[in-house]
Amino acid sequence: MTKKTFTPKGTVVVGPYSPAVEAGNLIYFSGQIPIDSTTGKIIEGDIEAQTVQCLKNISAVLEAADITPDKIVKSTVYLTDMSDYALVNEVYGEYFKPPYPARTAIAVVSLPLGSKVEIEVIAKR
Repeated sequence: MTKKTFTPKGTVVVGPYSPAVEAGNLIYFSGQIPIDSTTGKIIEGDIEAQTVQCLKNISAVLEAADITPDKIVKSTVYLTDMSDYALVNEVYGEYFKPPYPARTAIAVVSLPLGSKVEIEVIAKR
């Protein structure tokens, strides 16, 4: 099976991975943390601001893969504090439109670079 990878221009990758890999008609997107692609650092701000940045980063990878958010079929949200769940839901609900992708939310001890949230998605071409 051949795999195609996608990396938006100017993206800061903080490890040995591809931002997205297409295998067949599915595109697997690496988890996006609220990193500012111009500075390579986590943005300052609360959980809402960090969630917005994660979704902006997902949008950039979607664009590099020439696919739109409505093609996302599954997402996973990682949170360092589950008390942030409702606030993340508000931002998430503004980004995704019905029918919403399937989703899992997981509490974790920590995330890369001190992020409070990380979001990964799978899309179908």
